[in-house]
Amino acid sequence: MQNLKARFFASFRAAKNDIMKLSWANRITILRILLIVPFVSCMLKINDAELGSTMRHIAIFIFLFMAISDAVDGYLARRSGQITRLGAFLDPTADKLLITSACLLLISQRGSVEGFPLPSTVVVLIIGKDVILTLGFVTLYFITSKIYTAPVFVGKAATTLQSSMVAGILLGPEFSSFLPGWIWFLRVLWWSAAGTAILATLIYIRNGIRYYEEYEQDAGQGK
Repeated sequence: MQNLKARFFASFRAAKNDIMKLSWANRITILRILLIVPFVSCMLKINDAELGSTMRHIAIFIFLFMAISDAVDGYLARRSGQITRLGAFLDPTADKLLITSACLLLISQRGSVEGFPLPSTVVVLIIGKDVILTLGFVTLYFITSKIYTAPVFVGKAATTLQSSMVAGILLGPEFSSFLPGWIWFLRVLWWSAAGTAILATLIYIRNGIRYYEEYEQDAGQGK
C-alpha cells in the first residue's frame, strides 16, 4: 500500500514538473481544451425548463473566454518566441474540438437555440473540413514521419467566422430583441463560414500535395 502511494505521488510530481516546463501559451491552450467539458455540459441543458437560460449564459461566458484565450496564447507565443511544435498541434486541435462540439450541439434537440436553427448542411461542411484535414495530417505524418502544420489566412478566417457564428447563435435571443434582422445576419454569417471552410479545405489539400511532392523529390535526390 505504501509503495502504491509512493508511486502515485512520484507520478503526480513528474506530471507537475512536465506541466511547469510548458510555456504559458501551451498552458492556456490546454486549459481551453479542458474547458470544452463544462461548455458541453452547459449546452446540453440550455433547453431545460428551469435552468435553460442560466446554462446558456454560462455557456456563452465559457465560449467567449475560450475565444479570447485563443488570441492571448497566440500573442504570448509570438511575443516570447516560444512557438513550439506542441503548440502548433494543440492550438488548432482546441479550435476543432470546440467548434465541432458546438456545431453538433446547436443542431441537436437538447443544445439548439430556439428561433435560431443552424442548418445541418453548414455543420456537415464545417466538420467535413476538419475530418479531411485530420486525415491528410495523419497520412502525411505516416509517409514523411514529420509533423506538417502550415496555417493559412483563409483557415484562420474560417475559424473566426465559425466562432462568430456560434457566439451569434448563442446570443441570438438577446440581440434579436433590439436587432430585428439578427437572424438574417446570422444566415449570412453561417453560410460565409461554410464557404470559407470549403475554400480552406481546397487550399490545405493543395499545400499538402505540394509538401508531399517536395518530400518525394528530396527523398529521390538523397538516394
